[in-house]
Amino acid sequence: MKFLAVCGFGVGSSMVLKMSIEKAAKERGIECDVENTDLSSAKGSDADAIFTSQELGDDLKSSTKSPVYPIKRYMDKEEVGAALDDFLANHAKG
Repeated sequence: MKFLAVCGFGVGSSMVLKMSIEKAAKERGIECDVENTDLSSAKGSDADAIFTSQELGDDLKSSTKSPVYPIKRYMDKEEVGAALDDFLANHAKG
């Protein structure tokens, strides 16, 4: 599986979010590739799911086919894990 952690410039906050996604995935025994990236790159991506801020969520939902999960607290492993659980229950293939 491929997940994206997205912020405006693809540098700071997306790196923090990426680490939270990786921790939550590891706890669930999920093998995945997590990339941090900027908004415009994410729009052209074929990721299985996109995790981003509340502010960028609507823009991404309207411009990509991937499920988008807005996250309020990037370092909150529980919040990120709940979004990951939702993806697994509703969108994961196979």
